[in-house]
Amino acid sequence: MRDTEPTAMDAEERNAFLGTGGTGVISFPSSDDESPRSVPVSYGYDKSDTTFYFRLAVGPDSDKGDVAGSHVTFVVYGQQDENWQSVIAKGQLKETTEASVATDSLEGLRRVHIPLVDIFGRPVKDVPFEFYRLVPDEMTSRKESSTAM
Repeated sequence: MRDTEPTAMDAEERNAFLGTGGTGVISFPSSDDESPRSVPVSYGYDKSDTTFYFRLAVGPDSDKGDVAGSHVTFVVYGQQDENWQSVIAKGQLKETTEASVATDSLEGLRRVHIPLVDIFGRPVKDVPFEFYRLVPDEMTSRKESSTAM
């Protein structure tokens, strides 16, 4: 049996874990006193400005509602060499079409890879998407480390 404890990742470890994109879970506040809505999503990550990018399905079949300006929590987790790692980012989602972020967003989108995961039950070309970005107000990254016995 091995002993482990959680430790913080430094920026280099965090950036290596996040890569240029992958999948995670984003949580939106509810409009009432119910639980937050948590949705698995694909993301792109730009380490040069610590920004996450999302391609979110929108429209009448989406359970996300209007997400622009929402304060969200985004979680990425996984394992490496049998040890877990996680990153939790909190902040406000911004539409990439807003004039104030459009130029920066275009530059950032060129540096990331957002996987296209088909979970929609219809051709992806028929699913309306919008792009959003998250520049975290708060971000924590942790990993499991072995300790000497």
